[in-house]
Amino acid sequence: MNFGRVLTAMVTPFNPRGEVDYDQTTKLIEYLIEHGTDGLVIAGTTGESPTLTSAEKIDLFKHVVKVVNKRIPVIAGTGSNSTATSISLTKEAEACGVDGIMLVAPYYNKPSQQGMVEHFSAIAKITDLPIMLYNIPGRSVVKMTADTIVQLSKVPGIVSIKDATGDMELAATVIEKTEDDFSFYSGEDSMTLPLLSLGAIGVVSVVSHVAGEKMQEMASQFHQGNIKEAASIHRKLLPTMKAMFMAPSPAPVKSALRLKGIETGRVRLPLTELSKEEEEKLQSYFS
Repeated sequence: MNFGRVLTAMVTPFNPRGEVDYDQTTKLIEYLIEHGTDGLVIAGTTGESPTLTSAEKIDLFKHVVKVVNKRIPVIAGTGSNSTATSISLTKEAEACGVDGIMLVAPYYNKPSQQGMVEHFSAIAKITDLPIMLYNIPGRSVVKMTADTIVQLSKVPGIVSIKDATGDMELAATVIEKTEDDFSFYSGEDSMTLPLLSLGAIGVVSVVSHVAGEKMQEMASQFHQGNIKEAASIHRKLLPTMKAMFMAPSPAPVKSALRLKGIETGRVRLPLTELSKEEEEKLQSYFS
């Protein structure tokens, strides 16, 4: 399923009291839509999902759906390491009117490949929403294999994957062995162009908060056959991509948005703000 080429893994704005700031969320959504975002992934890792309560996530889903008003797809992060909890939140997200859900590989409890197949299949059975899987062993410890992803692609409702493994062989195998309507998205900005060359459809991006139009241009140039131009854009974007992860995400991107005039507040503990040295380094990328 094609959700768009450049999806933004949106940060969650907080007010000075540390609560979700819905006014700033509205401003951020409008800014992203105006600057190259084809779709929004909300309450994911970049949205600080580990520190959002279920009630906060549901309220956020409702607000984003209302503001977006069907202009672009809204994909809600409803996955967790509890199948029952994921099912419950998925049902709530569906009632909120989101356009799809993203399910991360269960973290911490380290399920087997078969356990992951059964986990995702159980969630798929209870919803009519299209499902994007999320393979990110750097955070979840477990890694879905290519065979597991191909098997899951045959489950009704599972239509896409966001892959942050950096494993080009896995990507090539999945793209080759899944149907054409199963979409493969890069989960790392810096892997976008290499994965496009293998047949990926796009990226679930962090850097699109501050360089969405450039990410769109890179993808457009690639699809027009202008490979040298696409590669040139990719190389020029690499320093900004690296800057967005100079510290645990999303602290750098929230600071970068502030430099762009978009206030999204502080990160929640246990994440911390950038140090003075990191702030100065970040500013050098946008001066």
